[in-house]
Amino acid sequence: MTTSIKILRTVGQVRAWQKQCFFNKETVGFVPTMGALHQGHTYLVNQSLKENDRTIVSIFVNPSQFAPHEDLDAYPRTIDHDLQALESLDRPVDALFLPKVSEMFPSGIVLDVAKQKGAFVNGVSTIVTKLLNVIQPTNAYFGQKDAQQCVVVKNLVKDLLIDTTIRVCPTLREPNGLAMSSRNAYLSQEAKDQCSIIYKGLCAGRDYYEEEIKSGKPVSAAAVADVIREVFSSMPKEWNLEYIAVSHPESLEDLNEIESGVGATVSTAVRVPKSDGSGTARLIDNVQLNG
Repeated sequence: MTTSIKILRTVGQVRAWQKQCFFNKETVGFVPTMGALHQGHTYLVNQSLKENDRTIVSIFVNPSQFAPHEDLDAYPRTIDHDLQALESLDRPVDALFLPKVSEMFPSGIVLDVAKQKGAFVNGVSTIVTKLLNVIQPTNAYFGQKDAQQCVVVKNLVKDLLIDTTIRVCPTLREPNGLAMSSRNAYLSQEAKDQCSIIYKGLCAGRDYYEEEIKSGKPVSAAAVADVIREVFSSMPKEWNLEYIAVSHPESLEDLNEIESGVGATVSTAVRVPKSDGSGTARLIDNVQLNG
């Protein structure tokens, strides 16, 4: 693995690098990833490169945010491809943090998870707090596709008084509307084409809301979900719709009604069979309903 990018593997190395940036009075942008980089990731990196003196990217497949039945072992690990993607940018990143699990969890990981949602929230909160503590960036960049993650991170930064600005960037999509994701690599081209229905359904729900809210009255969250579910009814039978959620945009609490001036986050997760028959790929997406 030969690269011109400065690779940091330990917390001590990152802190020494960050300390030099601090002494030079340089702003630091940070893009956390789990690898298997795609255009959505490089968009976030380019945003950081534009807005900061220095940019550091992390690649760490975080075991603590996978529930027991999820695809940790199968999650794509493509470090050579990732390095090539980072090196092909107009301006190279300044550093890449590639820690081992033992570096980020020196006391080990407790994976006694009762709920899938709890696994994700706790896992994301823990690793992001650790990374922000180590890197101490000026700005950290996340994609809107991971709406739940964005809310969790914003709240923990606020609650823990962390001096980092969280920048949420728009979801990048394939020409057919499918949200870019590392898990798309599991799918055949036919399945990717069929997956356009996910975004179409969410957009149908958003269109319904935008028409109904013109009355000035709150809009039923269940009605929005029903519109989406109607579009999803033509999904292939072997697909599994996990959920459609209409949530408060800042707390992610489930809503009964969507109020003008507040809006909502409408999110979904769908499991689609992998092209090699080894299981399913869990695809997530969301749209924002403006208040």
